[in-house]
Amino acid sequence: MTTVRLPLFPLNSVLFPGLVLPLNVFEERYRALMRDLLKTPEEEPRRFAVVAIRDGHEVAPSSPGMPDPTATPQRGPAAGFGEDPARAFHGVGCVADAATIRERADGTFEVLATGTTRARLVSVEASGAFLTAELEELPEEQGDEAGTLAEGVLRAFRQYQKRLAGARERTLATGTDLPDDPSVVSYLVAAAMMLDTPAKQRLLQAPDTASRLRDELELLRAETAILRSLPSLPAADLTRAPTSLN
Repeated sequence: MTTVRLPLFPLNSVLFPGLVLPLNVFEERYRALMRDLLKTPEEEPRRFAVVAIRDGHEVAPSSPGMPDPTATPQRGPAAGFGEDPARAFHGVGCVADAATIRERADGTFEVLATGTTRARLVSVEASGAFLTAELEELPEEQGDEAGTLAEGVLRAFRQYQKRLAGARERTLATGTDLPDDPSVVSYLVAAAMMLDTPAKQRLLQAPDTASRLRDELELLRAETAILRSLPSLPAADLTRAPTSLN
C-alpha cells in the first residue's frame, strides 16, 4: 500500500474531486498550515487533505473570528477533536490543491483550492503546529454501465433542478456544457444536491462510479418527489453555499 503524508484540514462538509473549495482561514492551526503550504513553490502543487468531521464533533473555537465571544479558545492542532482525532473524522476524504493562498493584513487567509483525488485516512498525527495525516490515495473505478447511468442521472438532475427554479447556485450547466465523463458527472451531482454531510460522505466513499450514480439516481428521484409535493420552496435560500469557515 502506497501512502502519502499531507496536512489535514477538517471541515463540516464534504469535498469531491474536481470541485472548487473557497476557504476563509482564521484559526491559528490552519493559518500555520497555510504558511507551511506557501513554502512550496507556486509551480508545484500545494496539496493538503480535506476530511469531513463526524456528527457530534465541533470545530474548536479560536481567538480571531471566534463564533462565541464568551468561549475559551482551545489550543493545539487537535483541539476540539478528542484524544484520538482520527475518530472525529470520516475515513475517506479528498486531496486538495490550493491554487491561490492570499494572506490578509490581519494574518488570516483567503484560499481557493480544488479537489483532486479521493484518499483513505490511515492515521492522524498531532505533534506539530497543525494536523497531518497518512493517506492512501483511492483510484476511481468506473464499474458496470457507468455511461448509461450517468445519462439517467443527468436527466433526473434536470428534473430536480426544475423543482428548485430560481436557485442560481449549486446547479450544473445545461446543453453542451455537461460533462461526458461519468465520474465527473457523479461528483458534480453529489456536490450540487441538497444533502446532509453523512449522505454526501456515502457518495464520496462509493466503491466505484457506477455505484455512486445508482445511489444518486435513487436520491434524485426521492428528492424530486418530495419537492413536487410541496407548494413552494425558498429555493435560492436553500441552495446558497457559503464560504467554508475554519
